[in-house]
Amino acid sequence: MLPYIMISGISISTYAVLAILGGLLSGFVFCLCIRKRDLDDNDAVVFLLLVTFGVLLGSHLLYGITNWQFIRYIFEARNFKEWGSSIIRVFGGAVFYGGLFGGLATGLAVIQIKRLDKQIYLDVLALVIPLFHAIARIGCFLGGCCYGIESEFGFIAHGNRISPEVNNVSRFPVQLLESALNIVIFLVLWILLGRLKKESFLYGKLIWIYLAIYPVIRFTDEYLRGDSIRGFIFGLSTSQFISVIVEGIAIGYLIVSFFKFRKSFKSQI
Repeated sequence: MLPYIMISGISISTYAVLAILGGLLSGFVFCLCIRKRDLDDNDAVVFLLLVTFGVLLGSHLLYGITNWQFIRYIFEARNFKEWGSSIIRVFGGAVFYGGLFGGLATGLAVIQIKRLDKQIYLDVLALVIPLFHAIARIGCFLGGCCYGIESEFGFIAHGNRISPEVNNVSRFPVQLLESALNIVIFLVLWILLGRLKKESFLYGKLIWIYLAIYPVIRFTDEYLRGDSIRGFIFGLSTSQFISVIVEGIAIGYLIVSFFKFRKSFKSQI
């Protein structure tokens, strides 16, 4: 693993580098798809910048919520240095679902305010989410976070200062597994997006397809995770608990939408 890389003598987090690269590539694909549909590039850039802010805010906020037991240290700090250290301890990490919800909430607000094409923007956004996630998960693997359970099949890290618990232990590369599965989701959505027509059932619903697929993957691969910092609710990890809720909402929405679509289709015959 490679938690840091040296650039011009400066040590930089490998995860941060991969996350930025993932964001840039996803943004490029997003703008490309928006342009292909004859929509304004400038609107797309503004949308992406604001969504990125929502992702960062949401991911760190949910991380803080999962570390609620440490929040008291923020108020017990005796000076600015202790206060800053407490803030980093509580909100310094990131949770994917928090970023997802923060990004979606911000995106919907921007769509409403700027009166953008909601169906097209959400369809294209659904496409680039797993692309970004796939690249960021490689950063997780190299950085040593979000690591897997102890396993004979796996990788052994040495000298990792970020996650010392991964050192000298063979762990299953769950980060790479999730990265590969996100690429599969991306390819499936890419095919669907290319074939969408306004009159089709899935038009404007790719975000719901994504929300129906990813939670299944996340719920399952959480059993292969070895880090305990994620938090647990009723015997499930925080992400598993959220996955169950998201899956139920997504499937419910798609079922109701399908019957409405079929009823509307029959009435036009």
